[in-house]
Amino acid sequence: MDYHFYLARKSQALRARARLTQSLRAYFINRDFLEVETPLRIPAPAPEEHIEAIPADGWFLQTSPELCMKRLLAAGYPRLFQISKCFRKAERGRLHLPEFTMLEWYVAGFDYQKLMAQCEELIRSAAAESAPGSLKRSGRSISLTPGWEKLSVAEAFAKYAPVSMETALAQNRFDEVLVEHVEPRLGAVKPTFLYDYPASLAALAKLKDGHPAVCERFELYIGGLEIANGFSELTDAAEQRQRFDEALKKRAAKHWASYDMPEKFLQALDALPPCAGAALGVDRLAMLCVGADKIDDVVAFAPEDL
Repeated sequence: MDYHFYLARKSQALRARARLTQSLRAYFINRDFLEVETPLRIPAPAPEEHIEAIPADGWFLQTSPELCMKRLLAAGYPRLFQISKCFRKAERGRLHLPEFTMLEWYVAGFDYQKLMAQCEELIRSAAAESAPGSLKRSGRSISLTPGWEKLSVAEAFAKYAPVSMETALAQNRFDEVLVEHVEPRLGAVKPTFLYDYPASLAALAKLKDGHPAVCERFELYIGGLEIANGFSELTDAAEQRQRFDEALKKRAAKHWASYDMPEKFLQALDALPPCAGAALGVDRLAMLCVGADKIDDVVAFAPEDL
């Protein structure tokens, strides 16, 4: 196919995506958030078991702007947002790109419950111009009217999965059961917040007060598609270092790249106020705004087009 013709066919989707990005930015600017830009190339990504960074001349391309943005939060900037490029190795598929666009924001004084409410308000506001009233997934309309569904992970497993959350964890099948049985059922009629993840999946999230078996983390699903991930932030440097150490050991067992410990981030945690932050996939939200079935339809160039 002539790629000039293919690009012309993308015109409606690219224009809708532009309106969406402008609306996302306006939402935060109108609420006195500071828009920031942090480096794409960093010396030490957050060690995470399931995310692999792309090397770049001795450093790494960021998988998320999280570490730098939390350092700014610790330095006294209470409301921050950024729309930036992120990179993850070996992520390519109908819903994945190795280079993708992320919206990330942080609010001092928030917890994950307040952040869920803000996430709902944000998406309803931003989609108003690009997809008035509803989003589209696999030909179905998904209502954005207030009162989005909330399900704890344990409730979702009890409702949709053949085994309980605890059994899936014990059998080391949590991700498999979540992807095969739970995720496709989430957000079919209106968006669904899946919250209170197992503590073993906390990463950089705070454990829930009075319930240490789970963490204050949520993911937002629309039409079975994960759109956003957020949590009350962990502010304990010693606990965070321990989690990073454990992740590095698991990465080493898989023969993945070894990262240096992000010491400057860990030092900043001592000054980090109680806060919450979220990351939202702009490409995926654009897919829902125009009813696209694959991520390639809402970006100007997929890797194979270059």
